[in-house]
Amino acid sequence: MSTLKPIDIEGAVRRTTTLDIRARKRSNGATPLVCLTAYTVLTARLLDAHTDLLLVGDSLGMVLYGLENTVGVTLEMMIAHGQAVMRGAKRSCVIVDMPFGSYQESPEMAFRNAARIMKEVGCAGVKIEGGEEMAATVRFLVQRGIPVLGHVGLMPQSVHTAGGYKARGRSEAEAQKILADAKAVNDAGAFAIVVEGVMEPLARRITEEIDVPTIGIGGSPACDGQILVTEDMAGLFTDFKPKFVKRYMDLGSGIAESARRYAEEVRNGAFPGPEHCFGMPKKDDHDA
Repeated sequence: MSTLKPIDIEGAVRRTTTLDIRARKRSNGATPLVCLTAYTVLTARLLDAHTDLLLVGDSLGMVLYGLENTVGVTLEMMIAHGQAVMRGAKRSCVIVDMPFGSYQESPEMAFRNAARIMKEVGCAGVKIEGGEEMAATVRFLVQRGIPVLGHVGLMPQSVHTAGGYKARGRSEAEAQKILADAKAVNDAGAFAIVVEGVMEPLARRITEEIDVPTIGIGGSPACDGQILVTEDMAGLFTDFKPKFVKRYMDLGSGIAESARRYAEEVRNGAFPGPEHCFGMPKKDDHDA
């Protein structure tokens, strides 16, 4: 008699796919996409029930490693953190950022590195920054089975040539360029596009004029979804606070206060107590 249990198909968790994300245009009646970053197993587990998409963002270079920007992030770092997030996420669509220098040289280089990420992480797709100049690469990847999340507007990997993290699309010429970038990435086959740090009317117009969902971060409430860096949203990363960030909690202060109380109890002997020790005689045993 077999001891194998039947697979519980009804109780199985279905992971959100890039096709599911692509179908979520608000103009078609869909609810806005909820997206956050994740870099660790624990964070992925905590967020998974609430998000449609988890991005293993190269922002981890600044948030976790203390780098000044995202340029120093390596492919190995992205793969390691992507693997961790995949262990914690069961239902969200997991996308991994391709770091600076891993895709810009040529479509062939981009494919080799994206394929490595997909195979070693098991994620649903990759994200690359860039507009018209990266459209051919987006098309090359998509045609070879790698889903791509685009990224236009403020592009952190180009911080050195763009002159910092200031909002984009202030001039008509710059706005037209970003709109053309979004349309080029859309036409190349991206399943969705992150629109970061642009003037609100521009983000709204992009959302109205492209076929795939826009995911705003410093964009517009009209975008088809929103994304924030989780540590910004939860008040864990406090080095600076971008205008577009809303802090829903102040976990950083909570952790600091916990550490203060712990240190105080260790120093005055209050921790650990008998209830935290193995085999320690109780006070009553000594009295007897």
